[in-house]
Amino acid sequence: MRSRSMALPGVLLCGAVLAACTGGPPEPPETPPAVTGDPAARAQAEAWLDAAALPPGAVRSDAGVAEFLSFTGWPCTPVEELEGYWAVPDATVAETANWLLANPTADLVTTGIGPYPDDSELDNVTVGYIPAEGSQEGVVYTVVQTADGVAVRAEVAALTESAVCPELPDGGTLGPPGQG
Repeated sequence: MRSRSMALPGVLLCGAVLAACTGGPPEPPETPPAVTGDPAARAQAEAWLDAAALPPGAVRSDAGVAEFLSFTGWPCTPVEELEGYWAVPDATVAETANWLLANPTADLVTTGIGPYPDDSELDNVTVGYIPAEGSQEGVVYTVVQTADGVAVRAEVAALTESAVCPELPDGGTLGPPGQG
């Protein structure tokens, strides 16, 4: 099956170059995210994960539910990070992504584009949610095709009180979470 990603071309190129150089897709950091000691940020991340909205029939799972070949790099640090995983039997990537777009998590707004076409070659997409325009925190869902449906991973990040975002040259701005 040919893979078609809905990520930006530059991100695809960077991933392809990295995969070619390393012999595989980019790997997430090997160490788990550090707990920052910011109780408010931790509580916010937990609240967003607890409020995760998944399609009917979704079953809570663990990281072994599927192989996810990408990860969200939160540019502003430090953050409190959490992950959640689900299996959605008998679903397609497009159906699940479109359901996520139509059913916001908590009080968050989507950064996603869509609707996604019901195309059997569409095997992974991301749908991001943030609390406000320009935010660099929230939830990024990754939906990947599996043998019996799809798997969904929610990557959650809440900015700590001391979080700092990088300054970009020439007045550049950071893209929204979930946009590649």
